[in-house]
Amino acid sequence: MPNVAIVGVGLSRFGRQPDKSGRRLAVEAVQQALHDAGVAWPDVQIAFGGSDSSGLADTLVSDLGLTGIPFMNVKNGCATGGSALLSAMSAIRSGAADLALAVGFDKHPRGAFDPLPEEWGLPAGYGEAGLMVTTQFFGIKIARYTREHGITPTTLAKVAEKAYRNGSVNPNAWRRQPLSAEAIAAADMVNDPLTRYMFCSPGEGGAAVLLASPSAARQLDDAPVWLRAAATRTRRFGSFEVFSPAIQGTGTPSSVSSDAATAVFEAAGVAPCDIDVAQLQDTESGAEVMHLAECGFCEHGEQEKLIAEGETEIGGRLPVNTDGGCIANGEPIGASGLRQVHEVVTQLRGRAGDRQVSGRPRLGFTHVYGAPGISACTVLER
Repeated sequence: MPNVAIVGVGLSRFGRQPDKSGRRLAVEAVQQALHDAGVAWPDVQIAFGGSDSSGLADTLVSDLGLTGIPFMNVKNGCATGGSALLSAMSAIRSGAADLALAVGFDKHPRGAFDPLPEEWGLPAGYGEAGLMVTTQFFGIKIARYTREHGITPTTLAKVAEKAYRNGSVNPNAWRRQPLSAEAIAAADMVNDPLTRYMFCSPGEGGAAVLLASPSAARQLDDAPVWLRAAATRTRRFGSFEVFSPAIQGTGTPSSVSSDAATAVFEAAGVAPCDIDVAQLQDTESGAEVMHLAECGFCEHGEQEKLIAEGETEIGGRLPVNTDGGCIANGEPIGASGLRQVHEVVTQLRGRAGDRQVSGRPRLGFTHVYGAPGISACTVLER
């Protein structure tokens, strides 16, 4: 299957922006991606996009231009951006288009996400027990994981410390003030073992990626970033996920992140050890810890040593969340997956400024994870 080129990326500022709607943030991101690729909106032949709470992506044509383009709405939780990207990639590989857009955006109010259990196929009592509140179910999941694999609160604080430090040198980040691990660990406890500064916040932002066929890419960029593979998976029976903290079945619980990562590495023909820079879902600092192992970058329990030795820092062996991740940027659900792709493309191009990974990184990886158990991953190459 031929690779698909990424010829343009765009990103709005992230964080509270009371003067801008979610749709406006999306339009800004798309316009940046068009400018980056050196094309105009009428050149785009097909588009996919979505948001969780900021309206329908297809209505962006009111601002971008009424060209008659086929534009499909995507809504797939935290994997919305990744699913839009996968759809755009499939359209190009099928021959339906030579230039395709993936866009994601959102504008969430303050406070934790608290969805209705009935909309997720769960009884009302699940929500009445507090298990639909994001801080609660992420706390439950990482609490179990730390007990089983010997992860200490110090490690959780160090992950968040890295996020704020990386965010401080990212001009688009929301949280740009560095915080020490000591201050993070000593902050108010929200859901044990996670303190206030270990969580990301529902946020605001837009992200866009333009994909091209190899023939179209050659006319736009003599050295594009290639989307080697993209994969999306949902949970299997026995998965241990945020909306199913009781493990069903026998044996070691599976992980939807492991399934998605395994699929994308197999499709790309590379291994986790080949990756030079990675983006991992860090809805809270425990998520990054778990996903390091679930995506194949280390064994369960090895994160303690890996993080203590600085291996996931910008100057480490496997730089993770070089833009500050969700903790520093917040999580506008529709935009997060494409924000990750934007950051890896920026790193592979060597244009990340003060947060640039050294050594001419060649391969990048992105991963999103969300409720009730869905994951999307990509492998990119320069």
